[in-house]
Amino acid sequence: MDLQQIAADIPDYQEFLTVDELNESSQRLREQYPALVSIREVGKTRSGDPIELLTIAGGDDNAFVFGGPHPNEPIGCLTIEYLSRRLCADDQLRAELGYTWRFIKSIDADGMRLNEGWFKGPFTPSNYARHFYRPARHEQVEWTFPIDYKTLKFDDPLPETRALMQVIDETKPKLLYSLHNAGFGGVYYYVSDECPALYDTFHQIPECFGLALDLGEPELSFAEPYAPAIYRMLTSNDMYDHLERHGVADPGAVIGFKASSAQYAERHGSFFLIVEMPYFDEPRVNDQSLTATIRRDAILQAMDIAVEHDDWIRGLHATVEGALSLDSPVRRALEDFLAMSAGFREADREWVMAAEDTNRPATQAELFSNLYTSRFYKLLNTGLLSRMLRDEIAAGNSSAAIVSASEAARARLDEDGHALETALDYRAIPIRSLVGVQCCAGLATAAYLQSG
Repeated sequence: MDLQQIAADIPDYQEFLTVDELNESSQRLREQYPALVSIREVGKTRSGDPIELLTIAGGDDNAFVFGGPHPNEPIGCLTIEYLSRRLCADDQLRAELGYTWRFIKSIDADGMRLNEGWFKGPFTPSNYARHFYRPARHEQVEWTFPIDYKTLKFDDPLPETRALMQVIDETKPKLLYSLHNAGFGGVYYYVSDECPALYDTFHQIPECFGLALDLGEPELSFAEPYAPAIYRMLTSNDMYDHLERHGVADPGAVIGFKASSAQYAERHGSFFLIVEMPYFDEPRVNDQSLTATIRRDAILQAMDIAVEHDDWIRGLHATVEGALSLDSPVRRALEDFLAMSAGFREADREWVMAAEDTNRPATQAELFSNLYTSRFYKLLNTGLLSRMLRDEIAAGNSSAAIVSASEAARARLDEDGHALETALDYRAIPIRSLVGVQCCAGLATAAYLQSG
């Protein structure tokens, strides 16, 4: 398998495809390759749209790849666009890998439609935040699989989650690939098992596309690294245990997440892969030079910034709570964020004070994670607040409190977005590079699993 040639053939995508455009493309693929491609409905979304499974016939082993596990993550949808067409057109590649491939291009299509406002650009942090939507934890397809762990018990999956469960149980995939995106930073990986033979490849693939590994702070403080920027897949059990270790009396009431697709697929021995891809990067995301700032101080500073920001959102939300009229997905997402931020904060503060590895000089990458990447994610929460209030006004809510709060939220979004963009030497990463890393990492993993 020539990954370099595959990488060179990826189109120079200039925008992301909408849900309707993705569906139309699947139909064209079936018409072009009727002997290879089939499409069948495996469920319906909460709004009643069909969930379509695209199958490319091949070998005895199964690979299942799904895009949009969170609906603000469309990179993987284009990864499937390219990979599915490549597999149909390249008989040698398909035969060499030996899989029957199954794809769901966008598993949370309802939520993805709520993000389409930024899919055609401009690709800036501010525009992304202005049109951003990420569901409340209990509405996230990737994190609502059944679980029974200590006090964390759940067995009422979303319709989209049930569709994933059905395909996983039917196919028992050797490879399960959930196509996630981060927002800002570098490339990093989650895998279900140690796989040393892949680590060099995982490190080299981003370099081929001019991208950096993310060598700053991990996404969650308790992430277990196998190698730089390669982590063991986190589970809700890990979240539970982390909170329990750091004094939370009932973690099950705090977490909000249930099990993931990775946890569900453990029953079939599936190898699970995530390649987290950012939309934006900056030279400092993998700079390992040391700073004069102690890592613990940098983390605490980031926490203090988060507290100020969260308290501001909470305060503005309180001024309009009684005037809100819509029970919208955006409102539920914002209010769930407010609940989640309070639940995890004290456990993380206790961890940072006790952890030995935080009492040392921070690298530039770690400092960047704490002081800038964290601000990017806070900008998204401001975007949710502003969007919730815009939606109220668009629906005819002319309450003085709503109008005033909307102006304040829009002003803060503009101010914080401008300040962040001015402070950074950032770029919007070429979409073909993002697709290329996900595609090549997935193919390398598929080949690795067959070699064993």
